[in-house]
Amino acid sequence: MNSLKIENLQASIEDKPILNGLTLEIPKGEVHAIMGPNGSGKSTLAKVLAGHPDYKVTGGTAILDNENLIGMEPDEISRLGLFLAFQYPMEVAGVSIANFIRAARNARLGKDEKVKAVDFYKELYEHMDALGMDRKFTSRSLNDGFSGGEKKRCEILQMSMLNPKYCILDETDSGLDIDALRVVSEGVNRMRNPERGILVITHYQRLLDYIVPDFVHVMSEGKIVRTGGKDLALELEDRGYDWVKQEAVA
Repeated sequence: MNSLKIENLQASIEDKPILNGLTLEIPKGEVHAIMGPNGSGKSTLAKVLAGHPDYKVTGGTAILDNENLIGMEPDEISRLGLFLAFQYPMEVAGVSIANFIRAARNARLGKDEKVKAVDFYKELYEHMDALGMDRKFTSRSLNDGFSGGEKKRCEILQMSMLNPKYCILDETDSGLDIDALRVVSEGVNRMRNPERGILVITHYQRLLDYIVPDFVHVMSEGKIVRTGGKDLALELEDRGYDWVKQEAVA
């Protein structure tokens, strides 16, 4: 079965170990959530999988449909089908949303293939309408001067247009009010299908009221320490992360 399979992953930054033997498998068709306190390694996991150069992998593997991602360049990983929605999306002045996404789509085609403009804009506008985005945004520089909610909508727009095999959402709910959270969550839910795996990284249970996961994993000190169903998130909300740490030690 095709999946994103992570085994005994170890990684560090500036010689400080962050991931300490993390193992996790996300089959296509499933939504998994990772929760955990600050400093547990959640965002590090996302960045390592996406090929961020600041992190050094010191052990383990991350296999995407039989391809080991470790050591690949970020653009190679992206073309293989992994998409990372950032917690803090970067601003790119002078590059419009439309041109950015179109360039990314063209990069996934053959040497002599190009995205047809008419088809591209038809699809882009359909996705923007679904996300409640003003079509005028297509000419605005990527995330330049955007509010938090606008940036997160733009991330989901990119994800929708690139049609990845696996999506990692790194604290997508960060900085969103309740209306923006609902719209962004609806965008993610439209991406759910049997041919795509989704990993949601979050601190808070509220996001999982909208994007209901198949499995919830608790991360602590660089590894998964507990796995359960969606009710585990409610238990964490009630009892806190210290409860999980105590049980792991016991």
